[in-house]
Amino acid sequence: MQSRQLGDWRIHAIQAGGLKLDGGAMFGVVPKTLWSRRLLADDRNRIQFGMRCLLVEHPAALVLIDTGIGNKENDKFIEIYGVENEGDPGATSLEDGLRAVGAEPGDVDLVISSHLHFDHAGGNTTRRADGTVGPTFPNARYVVQRGEFEFATHTNERTAASYFPHNYVPLAEAGLIDFIDGECEILPGISAMPTPGHTPYHQSLLLESGGERACFIADLAPTSAHLPLPYIMGYDVEPLVTLETKRRVLARAHTEGWLVIFEHDATVPWGTVEHDGKMYVLGH
Repeated sequence: MQSRQLGDWRIHAIQAGGLKLDGGAMFGVVPKTLWSRRLLADDRNRIQFGMRCLLVEHPAALVLIDTGIGNKENDKFIEIYGVENEGDPGATSLEDGLRAVGAEPGDVDLVISSHLHFDHAGGNTTRRADGTVGPTFPNARYVVQRGEFEFATHTNERTAASYFPHNYVPLAEAGLIDFIDGECEILPGISAMPTPGHTPYHQSLLLESGGERACFIADLAPTSAHLPLPYIMGYDVEPLVTLETKRRVLARAHTEGWLVIFEHDATVPWGTVEHDGKMYVLGH
């Protein structure tokens, strides 16, 4: 867990555990001879990734952006994806991370999902001792792009493996989701910024406080190794859209000096973006 000041706010990058994903899938058409210079794979061609969530001490609310995988999946799933998020009994390391900064799940006022894939929204809900599923954050409202919810609840053979209804349908049934459409300001200084490609309604979150800007870019560039424009995941449903979204967003990040927050980077929580004349790279 890393913390820093962003203008007048305090932000905390909390790892909600780790997971291992196939290196080829994570880099799409980029050959292994290139991506393996940046991240090493194990004997099953899997790379170690994190599941970094962002806690924002906003003056109006305690805000959590994304929630990791959570605690609801079976042993086979945990083995396939190399999930490491064992915290206290019945808890996830996200909850342990919250406690490390003096917060409890009940203190969170607002949960914002970049999108609803299982490794980003799994911690939205928790399986209780009696087998039922309910909100992990009992006093929070949940913010989701309306189009993303529709996409997640109308899957096909290509998308179904990434969306688990128990992560979000119980919230909708309980009336806990505030749906938004496209670009909007969620709270003063926290804006939803559509960044399509990974999913059609994927969003990043732009934070602005005290003259400083940070962007939680989620799966637009999941790690600092994905900053070069063609380094796009095979999981993206619209990779050419991702390419143009990255071109636009990273140009702004570079020009405007944003702090970019990397959700899946196992070691680098955030940094600025530079251009070395050939590609975008992590700033020094």
